[in-house]
Amino acid sequence: MFLGHRRSLTGPRNVRSANVVKWCAIEPTIQGSEARPRARRGDGDSQGGSDTSGGQLYDTIGATYTVTRRTEPRIAARIWAALGDARTVLNVGAGTGSYEPPGRDVTAVEPSALMRAKRPAGSSPCVAAAAESLPFEDQSFDAAMAVSTVHHWQDPIAGLREMRRVARRVVVFTFDDSDAGWRGRFWLTRDYLPEVSDLLAGRPSLTEQARAIGARTEPVLIPWDCADGFFEAYWRRPEAYLDDHVRRGVSVWARVGPEAEQRAVRSLRDDLVSGRWVERNRDLVTLDVAELGLRLLVT
Repeated sequence: MFLGHRRSLTGPRNVRSANVVKWCAIEPTIQGSEARPRARRGDGDSQGGSDTSGGQLYDTIGATYTVTRRTEPRIAARIWAALGDARTVLNVGAGTGSYEPPGRDVTAVEPSALMRAKRPAGSSPCVAAAAESLPFEDQSFDAAMAVSTVHHWQDPIAGLREMRRVARRVVVFTFDDSDAGWRGRFWLTRDYLPEVSDLLAGRPSLTEQARAIGARTEPVLIPWDCADGFFEAYWRRPEAYLDDHVRRGVSVWARVGPEAEQRAVRSLRDDLVSGRWVERNRDLVTLDVAELGLRLLVT
């Protein structure tokens, strides 16, 4: 267990006043005599808009997020192992708190008010801030982590460099969006939702992201019965993508728009009925895990 005293979030050694966005005082209060985060503003308050697209998106789609999104233990084990012996951990783009490691001193950063409100009772303290302008001094944490969030940041390279600045180790769960790594390999994007390519146009590649923070990349296999309903999770359970609740928990569907979404759902339903999906993906149905381009970046 990585037990320790909770850091004082408002202490002068940990907060860069010029970059403070807003402190989110969450319930319940931190146990003991230590103070919870206080609401404060600084000269950098307007910088909170640097993550507006991701924050506003989840303010819109986050209402049912926890129905299908939760920690997948096998992926969590990889992330937590990569954190090493880090005692203090910053979770950037933390959402509702999935994958936050137990037994460590965790501080969360999340721009979406709705997602912050959905963090369960007893969660780690949460700061309303953007990845690109983290309100902490250099090397404030042993490690910083980010899970399935970098693709929402307006400036991924700036956000990753901020993580590197405030922590001695960085662990990021993301994906390789090249044709070989993801778009051409995953049947959902390849055969039904090519619009995903447009969403990724102009974004830095995985190689560029890794280079920016001096990270190595490690492949992460997806179990066929993955508990976390992210975009690729149902690769061997295609019927799941016909469920509106499943789609509402994945930002891609909101971003491609209703016309593309309904066309993809109709095509997939038809192919499942006709047996064409099985014909196209016969090699997948007997696999227990799939390599679909998910990666860890680890410094």
